[in-house]
Amino acid sequence: MRAIEFRQFGDPSQLHLVERPDPHATDSTATVRVEAAAVNPSDVKNVAGAMKQTTLPRIPGRDYSGVVIEGPAEWIGADVWGTGGDVGFTRDGTHAESIEVPCASLVRKPEKLTHEEAASAGVTFLTAWIGVIEYAKLSEGETLAVIGAGGVGGAAIQLAKYRGAQAIAIGRGTDTSDIKADVVLNTVGGEMFETALKMANHRGRVIVISPGKQPQVSFELVAFYRKELQLFGVDSLHRDLTAAAETLRALTPAFDSGALLPPQVSRVFPLDQAQAAYRLVASGSNGRVVLKPD
Repeated sequence: MRAIEFRQFGDPSQLHLVERPDPHATDSTATVRVEAAAVNPSDVKNVAGAMKQTTLPRIPGRDYSGVVIEGPAEWIGADVWGTGGDVGFTRDGTHAESIEVPCASLVRKPEKLTHEEAASAGVTFLTAWIGVIEYAKLSEGETLAVIGAGGVGGAAIQLAKYRGAQAIAIGRGTDTSDIKADVVLNTVGGEMFETALKMANHRGRVIVISPGKQPQVSFELVAFYRKELQLFGVDSLHRDLTAAAETLRALTPAFDSGALLPPQVSRVFPLDQAQAAYRLVASGSNGRVVLKPD
């Protein structure tokens, strides 16, 4: 099969199109023909050497959508989607023509989504779900404030509305002095940490998914404990393919009903243009970038 591989850490020039042996299913795994695979910012950081768990040589890529071609009889020919914090880091990833995955991680793709749309939704909705639904337990009638308008922030706003909660988007320059919320999702990092705490209501929950440009923070403990706040850190890299599958199964009906919409796919690249795709993501381009093996 054709795959994208890197043997040294560095910029996207380290990515090369190579021929690898076709993966084959075992008693506990299945082989999926990859129809589409997103390029995430964490994939770019992975190639750059920011993920210390990564071993080389490695095929990168966390998200995929495809068709099962080997494995349990009931799964052959099924359209599936997946994501994980192990794939692309400690095991070969999705930026290839096919991938071997645990049978326990197989999840049928939402019928309403194309392969490109399904591939673009994995990491963003997984991270938002862990923070907003699983950890903070946002409930009907509550208010979610989202600092930062990236992919995870957009997914979180959709999940809030899906759960019957209000959602407030906080962008650059927004006056936050009068904004109060039960749950605050900080996607920006340390520079907005104190602001997030101030915005949280009594017994509010604050979620942090990135250090941003200010990884070291300080805050007033008296105000923190008197408001009885809770602080959550979310790192979706701790959810492997099988653990992440549970969240994807919960999300699938919401995508099929139209209650949730996939991220906008801005560009689709063939495998042999992976370097260009990675550079576009590294530049901070709006919209999702997807690789599509042919």
